[in-house]
Amino acid sequence: MPHFRVSQVADLLGVSDDTVRRWISAGHLRPHTDHAGRQVIEGADVAAFARQRASEGGDGERVSARNRISGIVTNVHTDGLVAQVEVTAGRFRLTSLMTRDAAEEMGLAPGVPATVLVKATAAIVEAGTAHG
Repeated sequence: MPHFRVSQVADLLGVSDDTVRRWISAGHLRPHTDHAGRQVIEGADVAAFARQRASEGGDGERVSARNRISGIVTNVHTDGLVAQVEVTAGRFRLTSLMTRDAAEEMGLAPGVPATVLVKATAAIVEAGTAHG
């Protein structure tokens, strides 16, 4: 499972580093120390927090994303040949349907960073990229 530094969590959730540090101080996110002595947060914890923020409506921040929206995978539901992938970006939740094989090949799971590309009515998930 991936771990993210404070600045990476901020990028994934669309907030400042200071906001993430305040969430840590308030106990909303639990940091750990990695092998290099840096403060990191487990991807699954970031995903759970992002899911909770999205369901609560967020903090009212504005997001200008154009057609590439970076976030974190918060849920993957597979059924037969189909996978439903949920990505939370800031206070927004985006869902994409794809083949189960595609989701597995990209390693999509809660806590994995992803970018959603939106074209007309289709959303395509790009695994492992977080644009700042």
